[in-house]
Amino acid sequence: MGEVLASLALIIASVFLLAIITDKFFIPSLDAISSRLKLSDEVAGASLMAIGSSAPELAIALMALFTGGGAHSDVGVGAIVGSAVFNILVITGVSAVVAGGLHIHIFAVSRDVAYYLVSILYLSLVFFDGNVSLIEAILGLVGYVVYIGVLMALKVPEAEDAPAEAETVDARTPGKVAGWHHLEALVELALRRITGAPEKNFVRAFVVSIVSIVALSYVLVEATIVFSAGIGIPPVVVALTLLAAGTSAPDLMASLEVAREGRGGMAVANAVGSNTFDLLVGLALPWTVALAVLGLSGIDVGAGNLWTSIGILVLTTLVLFGFLWTERGLSRREGWILLALYLVFVVYTIAGGAAA
Repeated sequence: MGEVLASLALIIASVFLLAIITDKFFIPSLDAISSRLKLSDEVAGASLMAIGSSAPELAIALMALFTGGGAHSDVGVGAIVGSAVFNILVITGVSAVVAGGLHIHIFAVSRDVAYYLVSILYLSLVFFDGNVSLIEAILGLVGYVVYIGVLMALKVPEAEDAPAEAETVDARTPGKVAGWHHLEALVELALRRITGAPEKNFVRAFVVSIVSIVALSYVLVEATIVFSAGIGIPPVVVALTLLAAGTSAPDLMASLEVAREGRGGMAVANAVGSNTFDLLVGLALPWTVALAVLGLSGIDVGAGNLWTSIGILVLTTLVLFGFLWTERGLSRREGWILLALYLVFVVYTIAGGAAA
């Protein structure tokens, strides 16, 4: 029991530190690099900013491949697939509930959702034979480069009418508990002594962030394996639920802020865009690195829980798009429906893992 509690404490602490490092240091350093390179907003968002918001999942997938000789690679896949489900159902659902409804540009959402479905198709083809080859891994990276090209070519038309403001409600993002806020401030202050201001010392902040994210991701993978063994369910189930929700928390808070400001399209784009990056780069890049470094002919992937989750990804994406298409937005009631679907997903996943 003590080992289970200790591993759970490690998971919570690591997720907390990951959130601070990613939000306060890694993303600001990437923003500064983007400004220096004079990248357009869409290219910067689809590349550097996507890397920033998805760095924890990417690092976990990488560390999982090198833990136990690759025996726990499904932990990394589970964290990314579970995060994708969380983003579609929880980030959009909570944003709609808190903001009293989201209004979006249907052109941009159609573009992003269509390519996201293509990325799910890619993942399905990779999982079909349960083994990833180097060519299949590289294909995912090529697919993301194509996605950046699509973003540049298919921008939101200037003539498209701006949607009406979201319904005004007396709802606010829950404030941080005082003790939690002070702890966060202390950690940030301690790290700034090493990095300096990330906006100015962006190279140093970038390097320190990368090293910290990789180290914490290794701890997360190890703690997840111990925790899952202690409670008697497969590690992939913990990754699909607890780990996925924890690493997606920064994205959730960012989407809540823009949703409350009436920028519902950005909240949806953040969820869908992060998912596309996760599936095409968050999985393909670790696979490519592992295959190149280890000299393997392939990497074994695919499990019953993951196949089920891929089906859920397709279904929930179509449900979300259906809601958005009918009224050019997402109502508060539809937001509650998405949250209820996520609860069903978690219960089903845990019940299936316990029965395995």
